[in-house]
Amino acid sequence: MDLDLERARRGDRVGFQRLVERHSRDVFGVAFRLTRNAEDADDVVQEAFIKAWKKLPEFEDRASFGSWLYRIATNCAYDLLRRRQRRVSRESSYDAAEGWVEQIAEEQDISPEGRLAVHRDFHRELESALDGLTGAERAAFVLRHLEERPLAEIGELLGLKTNAAKQVVFRAVRKVRTQLQPLMEASR
Repeated sequence: MDLDLERARRGDRVGFQRLVERHSRDVFGVAFRLTRNAEDADDVVQEAFIKAWKKLPEFEDRASFGSWLYRIATNCAYDLLRRRQRRVSRESSYDAAEGWVEQIAEEQDISPEGRLAVHRDFHRELESALDGLTGAERAAFVLRHLEERPLAEIGELLGLKTNAAKQVVFRAVRKVRTQLQPLMEASR
């Protein structure tokens, strides 16, 4: 049993602060990948920890604290994305997805010169592709392909059954691949 968690559940702020220190980097990572904006990610992290503090008495030991916190953060990010209807160009980093585009390039036998062009344009095109997804699809894609979370956990985080989460991931991947396909074909 996690002593800091037990202390926090009894209302000890020092115990909760240690949990914040231990988990804030991971929570920020998923929040940033979902919102694609550092300020929004900071807001999501803060909101997630405030909600976690308030709901800590409801936490059940069936789940790990990290998974429970991830679900809260994902829901906070998802709520933020739903509240926002306007599209704003944002800087982001999708270095984790480089392996994904490299796999596509290998599957399609793209030349080394073509691969440089693909990598150069990839981030811009991925931004655009993610903008075309629904909030649930974007969250599912990010969690699966950038955060490398298992489908069962994605379902839990999004409040879906595993099969439904799998379908959302599949739809998101299909949409992203469709949008990135011209980039791959142009690089041949």
